[in-house]
Amino acid sequence: MRWRDLRRSSNVEDRRGRSGGGGKVALGGLGVVIVVVLGLLTGQDPGEILSNLQSTQSQEQVGTQPAGPRPDDQMADFVTAVLGSTEDVWGKIYAENGARYQPPSLQIFDNATQGACGSASAAMGPFYCPADQKVYIDLEFCDQLRERFNAPGEFAVAYVVAHEVGHHVQNLMGITDQVQRQRGRLSERDYNKLSVQLELQADFLAGVWANHADEMQDILEPGDLEAALTAANAIGDDKLQKQSQGYVVPDAFTHGSSQQRMYWFKKGYETGDLNQGRIEDIR
Repeated sequence: MRWRDLRRSSNVEDRRGRSGGGGKVALGGLGVVIVVVLGLLTGQDPGEILSNLQSTQSQEQVGTQPAGPRPDDQMADFVTAVLGSTEDVWGKIYAENGARYQPPSLQIFDNATQGACGSASAAMGPFYCPADQKVYIDLEFCDQLRERFNAPGEFAVAYVVAHEVGHHVQNLMGITDQVQRQRGRLSERDYNKLSVQLELQADFLAGVWANHADEMQDILEPGDLEAALTAANAIGDDKLQKQSQGYVVPDAFTHGSSQQRMYWFKKGYETGDLNQGRIEDIR
């Protein structure tokens, strides 16, 4: 991915070495996926992992950010550049539709942090919190994406960041609230279907970003799209269920199958048209 000439976002809070947690753990974004994968790797029950997360987050972890260069400084620079690109793309799309884009902020943290959605742990993976309109990411996830999910390449990370920014766009458009209002009104099965639609639309919006970013900023290199599709394939519900329990339960999906996730990211990239990914049309 050609990213070094991209504008860096100023909406980044770097809390590496200074992260703290406290209170209730709120899973979001790829959090459930990470917990399941940790269970696969360690043989531990995912429910037990979540319970441990909730208990350990009651103790605040505060440190001093190390002086001098860090091994993950380049990755921090990379996600800052990707966020800047999403701001440029969505700013342009909103302006073309007579509106002003309000970008999210992004917090880079180590181990644990505290936000409006509760405590965040590195084990949760990247996620978006609509309450404070902030994307959270521990850069260790970028290594996990390559080593545990077998999804190497910078653009695989860019896809994940763009997916979380896609959740922010959904929040701005009122789609997130529409879905949340259905919680408690629908059966678990029917609400899961809405959750899947929300996640697949975020994949679609990540594809829309990739389309416009390449047109505006010439970011794509050979193999980049394949890297994003590999990441989408690796975190499909069907694949994770098959690995964890040996069979697939579609009614329990929360993020969509591997095929669905790849399809909607690719459709967003190929069309670049928001009208092609309305949530009511996503299946």
